[in-house]
Amino acid sequence: MNPLPPLTTVIHRLSRRQLIQYGSICLGSSLLAACTNSNQPGNSSSQLDKVSFGTNWYAQAEHGGFYQAIATGIYQKHGLDVTIKMGGPQVPSGTQLLVGGAVDFFMGYGIDAINAIVQGIPKITVAAIFQKDPQCLISHPNTATKTLADLKGKPIYISAAANVTYWPLLKVKYGFTDDQKRPYNFNPAPFLADKTSAQQGYITSEPYAIEKQGGFKPTVFLLADYGYTTYATTIETKKELVEKNPDLVQRFVDASIKGWYSYLENPQPANQLIKKDNPEMTDDQLAYGLQKLKEYGIITSGTAVQQGIGSMTEERWKTLYDSMVTAGIYQPNIKYQDAFTLQFVNKGIDYYKSV
Repeated sequence: MNPLPPLTTVIHRLSRRQLIQYGSICLGSSLLAACTNSNQPGNSSSQLDKVSFGTNWYAQAEHGGFYQAIATGIYQKHGLDVTIKMGGPQVPSGTQLLVGGAVDFFMGYGIDAINAIVQGIPKITVAAIFQKDPQCLISHPNTATKTLADLKGKPIYISAAANVTYWPLLKVKYGFTDDQKRPYNFNPAPFLADKTSAQQGYITSEPYAIEKQGGFKPTVFLLADYGYTTYATTIETKKELVEKNPDLVQRFVDASIKGWYSYLENPQPANQLIKKDNPEMTDDQLAYGLQKLKEYGIITSGTAVQQGIGSMTEERWKTLYDSMVTAGIYQPNIKYQDAFTLQFVNKGIDYYKSV
């Protein structure tokens, strides 16, 4: 279960996982990275640049490429000793972690990156792993709901965070109204009980849970296919690091992207580490998540088809910004270009698939 973030945070998704204390998460992840790296060929750990990467939730298929880069030694080949620090409901926001120096890179989100410019926060997006945000609306499989527009007037369970992300866009484009909203508490029970209702979710997660609990395949509308154009699972860091050590940033971005190509081809190395970091994760859920990432073109669509995973364009960022201005989220005078840089991406598939 994955709510969108309020604009003041970068913890983007809430899920079905139980609460885990941040300290034990970081310790487990650090040990995992250290043990994995010690078994890989190449540079000794003393010769590697130590880098920490914060994720937005407990380990899952949606983080697979980063774990793959550890499991297969890709980070090491790029001179990096990477520690993954998992997110969770009790973990501070990504912005806090970055600015406070707790992590060097964080798994971010396009809308929040622009909001950081509004607030004067010195962070910047350097790559976008997900070309499509996995956020979706889910309805019961009845003949009355064929398209997203058909949900107009029906009760929809959404998180509070949706009010400052996708919900204003749905109001503008499809005529949704606030009286349709119902509070979503990351439990599908109210949705399952009301066959006229819909609920939010992630394409890689909630439909799977609903099918297991409800015994039916729900109808799913990926918002990215209906005009919600934000990038997701971005890599963001402090502007200071980009200015002072662009080589480190480039190596982390390159290695992460290569990890994703590797994960899409053979996910098993990463999945083993994901299950060590998150013992509640199952093989079935991992397989389902990866299947949906591929099926919906979450990672390899749009400009990423030619320019490579992680691709971004200024046109795409402008489209997102303009849509949020139209929806009343942003003022029309924000320098949204400061939220990202294209310096480290768009190098082409051959570049990333080289050794």
